[in-house]
Amino acid sequence: MREDFAAGATLLTQHSDKRTLLIVDDQPINIQLLSRAFSADYHLIMAASGQQALHICHTHPPDLILLDIEMPEMNGFEVCRHLKAHADTRNIPVIFVTAHIDEQTETRGLQAGAVDFITRPINFNIVRARVNTHLTLKIQSDFLRQLAWRDGLTGAYNRRYFDEHLALEWHKACQQHIPLSLVILDVDVFKNYNDRYGHQQGDECLRKVAAAINPVLKRPGDMLARYGGEEFVCLLPNTVLSGALSVAESIRNTILALQIEHHGSPVTSFVTVSAGVCCKEAASAGNCAELFRQADEQLYLAKQHGRNQCFATPLTPAATPPKSRGV
Repeated sequence: MREDFAAGATLLTQHSDKRTLLIVDDQPINIQLLSRAFSADYHLIMAASGQQALHICHTHPPDLILLDIEMPEMNGFEVCRHLKAHADTRNIPVIFVTAHIDEQTETRGLQAGAVDFITRPINFNIVRARVNTHLTLKIQSDFLRQLAWRDGLTGAYNRRYFDEHLALEWHKACQQHIPLSLVILDVDVFKNYNDRYGHQQGDECLRKVAAAINPVLKRPGDMLARYGGEEFVCLLPNTVLSGALSVAESIRNTILALQIEHHGSPVTSFVTVSAGVCCKEAASAGNCAELFRQADEQLYLAKQHGRNQCFATPLTPAATPPKSRGV
């Protein structure tokens, strides 16, 4: 075994093709018993306290949690309530593990957000069946959420998902004192493109643009969303301003290299994009609305200076209202 994620948290098995279970218990013997039931089929992580479990869930969310109720300092009910109160952890199913179950305990656990109970002594067949059932339900619900979060035309995330994700990443960046960068991209004079080539061809153009952007976002935390119309946004966690500007330039060059015909453009005879970049540096203040607003202002400047350009700025405390971008 090797230690991972937090002091006292131990990674028991690691296989990238397996689902991850987090076992939380302050008694090593109980963890050993549960690991015996699941080590062959799952990637297992253990935590010896509620605080360690919360740290793991916020940094490396598991697919399901087996949570002891009776622990010192922070019991299972408190851990479960904390998980259900945060958007990035509320969808992780929690199964309580306890030696004593009665109506009051079961009611309290379900009210805290648990999906099931396992009683000791452990019946391995029943435990494995219940875990498999709840993992299957989670996979199905995750799939449905993905459908709700995706833009139907391009397959990128949609505006609703971006707004929620931006708030989460902002919170993480502030807590961990790390930078967070935002890139806003707009296809130049896209109205002219639609007028000249038709809306069906315009839709195909947007699909090609989205497909070209995705490979440029190389890190797991990077995300692309279609914000509306011909506008896309890229959220780049733990990325400094120079790195975000480099990503924006790579995207701009990649789109230009597609050589999508656009004879209605005053820039070139091919489709181009302009980009505005803003970075919340590790120690900077502000809020995510200001981050977006200042990136939007940089996009306006890129448009005003001839399009097919990228402008960038660090986040500053005060921001002026955004100007109209034009086309």
